[in-house]
Order: sequence, then structure tokens, then C-alpha cells
Amino acid sequence: MDNIFTRYSRQLLFWPEGKVSQEQLSKKTVTIIGIGALGTALANHLVRAGIKELRIVDRDIVEESNLQRQMLFDEQDARNHIPKAIAAKQKLSAINSAVKIVDYIEDVNTNNIEAIVSGSDLILDGTDNMRIRYLINDISIKLAIPWIYGGVVHSRGMTTTIIPNKTPCFRCLFPNIETGHAETCDTVGVLSTVVHIIASYQATEALKLLIEDTEALREEMIQLDVWKNDFDEFPFQNSLNKECPCCQKRNFDFLNMKHSAQLISSLCGRDSIQIAPMNEAITLNFDDIITRWSNIGKIEKTPYLLRMKYDDYQLSLFKNGRLLIHGTTDTMIAKRLYSTLVGE
Repeated sequence: MDNIFTRYSRQLLFWPEGKVSQEQLSKKTVTIIGIGALGTALANHLVRAGIKELRIVDRDIVEESNLQRQMLFDEQDARNHIPKAIAAKQKLSAINSAVKIVDYIEDVNTNNIEAIVSGSDLILDGTDNMRIRYLINDISIKLAIPWIYGGVVHSRGMTTTIIPNKTPCFRCLFPNIETGHAETCDTVGVLSTVVHIIASYQATEALKLLIEDTEALREEMIQLDVWKNDFDEFPFQNSLNKECPCCQKRNFDFLNMKHSAQLISSLCGRDSIQIAPMNEAITLNFDDIITRWSNIGKIEKTPYLLRMKYDDYQLSLFKNGRLLIHGTTDTMIAKRLYSTLVGE
């Protein structure tokens, strides 16, 4: 590894305790859930800063529309349909080879989140899915791991830091998951600059936590609109709900949620359905699948997935049995395709 006095010289000048702070940072493990717009910016900051280990989790593959705002990906990644976790790992390892990068090409769910985040010092929110945020909140409170929420859409963004037993939790602030049709990046767009502003706030608070400079932590939730030049702070500390089912009563409703043998979900605004078997022991033999699919369409095989055009649908099948079906939002069609092409 490079001499820390060279690589991290500007940080060492800044840190409250110089080398001691850098040594603290170099022992910390962080999990980022979602390696898209926010996630790639967060990962870039933390790897350059010199943490010990970064775990990156994402279920998706790189697409051309990602390149406008997802900073670790390039055109080659999109052309080759590289899973985001893999493409990010390749870029991050080239930035700082001393940081251990652990990739998970996974859909985070009730079955796997505890194994993924256990042993982490911090969880960072890079997802665009509210249900996953409630799941992160549950595991954060259960395992006493801080997490930093971040969300962006259009030209707006918001973030706050949640520390178990010290601050209100996400469910104190948002007691019930929204069931309406909220705005998303796919329906109203997103400005790349607001992504980096929110990610920078998240990463800064992350560094404060990781070097244990708790006096510098921001206590408020911030919300901003970079296009309209609005900036607001909310007294998040005053949001504690003494009847909160999560942080006060320790009822982990999202973590304990029961699922059928398959977890079916829509990919936000993308005319796509994902079907994932809840049995984590599954490992598909791609050669068997290729034999079965050979008379159906042209198959593209990568080390991570199989891709095939079938009727009006683009299929991406991962080794753990997870199937992305692009071209429909109909769950019945998706289940029929899965049963026909993959099996039960």
C-alpha cells in the first residue's frame, strides 16, 4: 500500500487527530445498499478516503440511461450488461487497491440482509426503494448499526443520520410506507448535481461517524432543491415516537415479513419485473439453461448472467435463479415466463 502520509496527506492535515483518525477509518467496514446514482458517489468517496472494507449490494445491470448520473460506470459496462456491483468493484479496486471490496449481485430482502450487513460499522442508503429503507431501518435497530438515509428525485434531495438508541429512527419520521404513486427518477427525471450534493452530505456524516467525531454530527434532516435554490433543516431529533413499533417496541415488521417461495417486484418506472426465489441455496447450471433455451432465441452468456430476447421481452437470468424481465409490468405474465423458462 502507498505510504499513508502520501496517499492521505490532505486528510491527515484535516482530521481532528491526524494519523489516529486515519487509523480509525482504516479499520471500518461499510455496507452500501444500492450502487446507482447515490451509491456510486458514496462508494467513490469512502474508497478514496481509505476505509478497511466496503460491501456493495445491487440487483441490477448497467444500462445506458445510468451513465448520466452514476459515476462509476461507462459505455463499455452498459454494452456488456455488467452487473452494477461488479462494474463498481472493478472501478473502485483501481482507485484504491488497499480497500477490500465485497460485491453482492443480490436483491436485498428479509432472508439475506442480516448476513450482508452483520459486522458493518455503518450502512449507507443508495436505494430508490422505500420498502428497502424500512428493511434497512429494522436491521439497523436490531443490530445497533447506524445508517444514513438519502433520497433524490428531480432537483430535490434529503438526508439524515439514524443512530440506534440515540436518534429517532426512520419509522418515527415516516410511520407508514407510502402506497400512492410517488414521483421517481423514471417519471420526473433527476439532475445529476443534486445526486452528488446529497451523496456528499451522506459521505461527510459517514466519515464523522467512522472516525468517531460524534460532536460534529448533524442533528437535523436537510432537504434542498438545487434548481430553486431552496435549503431547509428539520429538527429530526424532535421526531422520536415513544410508541414507535421499531425503535421503541422492537417489532421488526419488515424484517419479519413472510414471503412466498418467490419474491416478485417491479423495477421502479422501468417496465420491468423481477422474480427472485427465496431459497438462497439455489445455484443454476447455466449450461443446462442454455441447452433448454437454445431453440428459443439467441443467448448471450457472461460470467454473471444469461440474456435472451424472447417474444417482446428481454430476459436477464442470474445464477441464483433471479430473473429480470424487461418489457412488462404484469406479474402474471412474469410468473408464467419464469415457470416456462426457468422452472418452479
